[in-house]
Amino acid sequence: MNVLSELNVGESGVLVDLKLPEAVQNHLMHMGFVPDALVTVIRRAPAGDPTVYGVDGMEIALRRETAAAMHIREADAADSETDAAERNETGDEEDLIEAAR
Repeated sequence: MNVLSELNVGESGVLVDLKLPEAVQNHLMHMGFVPDALVTVIRRAPAGDPTVYGVDGMEIALRRETAAAMHIREADAADSETDAAERNETGDEEDLIEAAR
């Protein structure tokens, strides 16, 4: 098991646990950082902190200190396929909304 802050840009991991104060943990969980969520590193600031992570279709910047308290496991093919399917469903909804306009 690793921590989220150790991933490089472009890598993904599956969230296992958040070792953060309850208020912070609840806030992040409302944004999609829940157990079994696939989290991808999108980009890192030039100085290395903060880092932008993709989770549940959103991009969220976290400081290294926060990401270091979030435990992940390596994402396998099944996790990636599930995430891709969820992105396709979202894309279909957006297509339908656009067509309705």
